[in-house]
Amino acid sequence: MKQRVSALLREKLGREVVLEKPRDRSFGHFATPIAFSLAKELRKSPMVIADELASSFEDADEFSSVEPVKGYLNFRLSEDFLSEYASWALDNPQKFATQEKNEKILLEFVSANPTGPLHIGHARGAVYGDTLYRLAKHLGYDITAEYYVNDAGNQIDLLGLSIQLHGRENLLDETVEYPESYYRGEYLDALSRDAMEKFGAEIFHDESRRRELAMWAKDEVMKIIVKDLADTNIHFDTFVYESTLYDDWDRVMKKMGDGIYEKDGKVWIASEAKGDEKDRVVVREDGRPTYLAGDIVYHNQKFERGYDHYINIWGADHHGYIARVKAAIEYLGYDSSKLEVLLSQMVSLLKDGEPYKMSKRAGNVILMSDIVEEIGADALRFIFASKKSDTALEFDLSEFKKEDSSNPIFYIQYAHARIKTLLSKSKLSEEEIMKAELKGLGENADVLLFDALLLPEVVEDAFSTRQVQKLTDYLKSLAASLHKFYYDVRMIGTPNEAKLLKLMLIVALSIKTGLSLMGIAAKDRMVKEDE
Repeated sequence: MKQRVSALLREKLGREVVLEKPRDRSFGHFATPIAFSLAKELRKSPMVIADELASSFEDADEFSSVEPVKGYLNFRLSEDFLSEYASWALDNPQKFATQEKNEKILLEFVSANPTGPLHIGHARGAVYGDTLYRLAKHLGYDITAEYYVNDAGNQIDLLGLSIQLHGRENLLDETVEYPESYYRGEYLDALSRDAMEKFGAEIFHDESRRRELAMWAKDEVMKIIVKDLADTNIHFDTFVYESTLYDDWDRVMKKMGDGIYEKDGKVWIASEAKGDEKDRVVVREDGRPTYLAGDIVYHNQKFERGYDHYINIWGADHHGYIARVKAAIEYLGYDSSKLEVLLSQMVSLLKDGEPYKMSKRAGNVILMSDIVEEIGADALRFIFASKKSDTALEFDLSEFKKEDSSNPIFYIQYAHARIKTLLSKSKLSEEEIMKAELKGLGENADVLLFDALLLPEVVEDAFSTRQVQKLTDYLKSLAASLHKFYYDVRMIGTPNEAKLLKLMLIVALSIKTGLSLMGIAAKDRMVKEDE
């Protein structure tokens, strides 16, 4: 809708026009401050220019009114325009709110170490990343969702040791002494049993085969992670394994040029010269690469693939890591401004007002799979998309089990199901409903129609600002408007039944499309229905 109005104004005025949505609906559907930007060029006051421009729109069928107000131009869309746009949307549901963006984006998210199942901290970044991915896809971006598997370094060796100790204690009934740092949790039971079946009991004592055990185990853990993600309707296009990157180490280090130097038996990156707080170690004295080393090779590989833009979603504790990675990108000869890093804060869980208790399955974390099992994937996705990712999130699981308006995902799903039930009660055919023109329904219906047709603007805004909570806010507001309209307006058996039901179809389309962009399927029926 906004795109159509923008295109019309661009054609008429010969320039790009900024469109805003007035906070006060009485001013109209859209407004533009273009008269202010033309004032210097035309040497006239914005108010005079606005008056002149308003009169030039008198014959425009798209608007019922164009009014100058203190230098602004306020546009009210005509019933013909809204009715035509609604009909197009219903005839082309797969195209509704889509665009054709000419940009290739590589989106990396989750990237949890393959040492155990995903916890709720991972879940937040996963939902945020997948929702951004869905929004971008819908807007026509050529976007790739990528998981960077950190399967090199000490954490993988520690996984092998943890399985050995767990197996000796739980399968061989030995007394073992655990180190200060090790992995724990019920998932190790299955890994230990499978390891004994595959390698034999001797694998738990053979230190020389610990690495072999660890590399097998991390692949098994990745299967758990992929399943956890799939159960939440999250999928990846590509996986890149850190362990495969180091064959390219020498070539990438040469590309770094004077960005790399040796000192005190270590290899450093001169990141302070590129805006970092200080230079960073890339290779330790004993020859082991740091975590940053893998990221340097990985980001070189990323940029060599030739995307227009790169987005990384990291945990908030990685904030200080951004400058050193961007420094490496510059030394590699690339434009670091093409890398955008988004941060995801941790999550606090309550249950009936009390801190959520960790289960023995999880070890010392709350598992993503436990929460999905308790409240469902739809609720989990909605919760994690409902607040800016870089702000702390606390929620009570019990709130998302309620079947009333306090549970936003229930409230939105109920709105869609209510419309479907209402349509099933009508004796009108689909053809009769679709032929109806959405005119003469009154102000409340016009407001609901306009709100339902705003989805394209919300989708673009949510992606361009990287604030996916704008979509959840929109759906909550639209559902509330629908429920109020349903109680205030009788529809079945009235002279305007076809028009009103067509309006309901538009609302349902926006809800269904909006939910799908969050990885949630709209429901046509629900247990609690009062129609």
